[in-house]
Amino acid sequence: MEKITDKIAALPADSTYFSLEFFPPKTPMGFSNLRDRLDRMARALRPLFVNVTWGAGGSTATKSLELAEICQRELNLTTCLHLTCTNMSRKLIDRTLEDAKALGIKNILALRGDPPRAAEYQGPNENPEDAIDENFTWAIDLVRYIRKTHGDYFCIGVAAYPEGHAEESHPSGQSLEHDLPYLVDKTLAGADFLMTQLFFDADAYDKFERTLREHQSGAFKTIPIIPGLMPIQGYQMIKRTTKLSHAKIPDLIMSRLDAVKMDDEKVKSVGVDVLCEIVERVKDITSRTPGPRGFHFYTLNLEKAVSFIVERTNLIPPSTPIEEEAIVDDITSKIPTLQVNGTGEHERLPQPVDRDTQSRRASNVGSEPRNRVIVSGRTVSHPEYEATSAEASIPAEPINTRANTLAISEGEGVLGREATWDDFPNGRWGDARSPAYGEIDGYGPSLHVSHAQAVSLWGYPAEREHINDLFVRHLRGDLAAIPWSEEEFNEETRTISSELVGLNQKGWWTVASQPAVNGLRSNDPTFGWGPAHGFVFQKAFVEFFLPDAQWRSLLERLQSPDVQDTVCFYAANAAGDFVSSDLTGGLAGEELKQPSTNAVTWGVFPGKEIITPTIIEEVSFRAWSEEAFGIFAEWAQVYGKGSESEKLLDKARADSWLVNIIHHDYIDKDALWNLLLN
Repeated sequence: MEKITDKIAALPADSTYFSLEFFPPKTPMGFSNLRDRLDRMARALRPLFVNVTWGAGGSTATKSLELAEICQRELNLTTCLHLTCTNMSRKLIDRTLEDAKALGIKNILALRGDPPRAAEYQGPNENPEDAIDENFTWAIDLVRYIRKTHGDYFCIGVAAYPEGHAEESHPSGQSLEHDLPYLVDKTLAGADFLMTQLFFDADAYDKFERTLREHQSGAFKTIPIIPGLMPIQGYQMIKRTTKLSHAKIPDLIMSRLDAVKMDDEKVKSVGVDVLCEIVERVKDITSRTPGPRGFHFYTLNLEKAVSFIVERTNLIPPSTPIEEEAIVDDITSKIPTLQVNGTGEHERLPQPVDRDTQSRRASNVGSEPRNRVIVSGRTVSHPEYEATSAEASIPAEPINTRANTLAISEGEGVLGREATWDDFPNGRWGDARSPAYGEIDGYGPSLHVSHAQAVSLWGYPAEREHINDLFVRHLRGDLAAIPWSEEEFNEETRTISSELVGLNQKGWWTVASQPAVNGLRSNDPTFGWGPAHGFVFQKAFVEFFLPDAQWRSLLERLQSPDVQDTVCFYAANAAGDFVSSDLTGGLAGEELKQPSTNAVTWGVFPGKEIITPTIIEEVSFRAWSEEAFGIFAEWAQVYGKGSESEKLLDKARADSWLVNIIHHDYIDKDALWNLLLN
């Protein structure tokens, strides 16, 4: 129950420290797996504290507090809870602060959240106590309120932006100089530390740090400033992240990523190298100010990359012999007496424990049972890959030592699969069991544009044909974004653009799709991905909104005898109704099935198991459909209550089904499109 600033002050003046950030997973399975991941990372990496994020408008309030409780109470990690203040009631803010106190949390990162839009969040018959408090407009309002109501109980952090805060998607006035007066006021209102937005430009951070430390107000002379860094988990992720955060990537870094963009493993490896270089550079920058130097990592609920980074840059605090011995004793005390080939309790084989406190551990017999050949009847000739049966039954060191746990977090050995099975996230197309499911960049689904930009992009639609036209223009490259996608189309999507245009012209609004691919080389310029000398495959799928009446007709077609065995489908509407090709979706007349899991992208590579980065299944579709209809509602709110555009979008949302159809014949690249267009 320590304050972050107290923990920093207790460190040696020349030391380093780091913190990790996590968000509440979208699915119960993801939550359970994150708990295990947190436990492993806490033991292996020993962060000074962890952050738990908070959804705008309190959208993740319950889940955020649940995750904070796991961190603070179960894992005994000093926890900093994010808290936004706009579009929230004073009652929710008060309750959250009291809940944090009850959990023993003494650290709050005070944030503004989305721009104030009380009219959108406020229900027509809302209880006055639950009304949006429009006095909370900026983060400074929350800082002042916490200090007024709770005094010095909480250690309060605030956000800072090394390259300036951007209110718009294409900011012309984004600059540190513009932000400074607001940051000074926010700090003097009662902030105890600053935590920065992610950045990749160390020169920009150098200017930021120097400007703050030398500022005439003196507000930043000694306050802890913790630079925020995001490990590079994938090429598309980093492109999207920098677009949404407006963090610039220096050309030299981008060229290194461009050179390996077709190979996910190499992108992550180069990303680790890049982050390590940034850490070392920032160490030099922050050494100008006396005191411990810290770093904050936006993990996106993944562990391998950040584990490599903090180890290589020597950020992991050393273990004391007493701490390591306590872990060892706890584990070994639970190991029963072994009897191997007649040995008994008095002939117990020695169980060596490496007391070395270095962070790496050598390969051992017991922790990697598949990396030894067990021999009998002769002495071991090749100890690097042979072991006697007695040796193979005993760990060279207890499996849960800190060094072994770090190796697991980095993916070593058989147990490393626990940490890295979801190491290449694919946003909402990844495995719903992953703690990182649905989040490839930390921003999640929303319009990602201001109201003014939304109107500039999409105008004032007054009938469905206007919406058809928006989707068609986006497909043809004449419109930069639609509400469900702010990305430009890649070359792969262009190969099916005519088919997608055909669907949208008849009012089936496509939000995701891919063509069929049958065994192209992994270095193919359009469809390739993954390591060299491999082959990649894809099933065609498409996801789209369509009117209720047309969905009924399409459903009959999908259930017809000549089609039902060639496709899987999932469908949901805004009311929460769900239908699928599995019996779990309520279809009659079929044999009982388990919920299907559809690998729609997979790759075969030398020396590796088959990799399946893109998966579509019921649990992930259900989670996404709620968000997809939420984006629909957010678009409608742009136009104000009672407007023609709002009425149209609300009616379209209520009348639409979101449908995902997967065609299993990946050899016939036209099979799906013939089914839907003919």
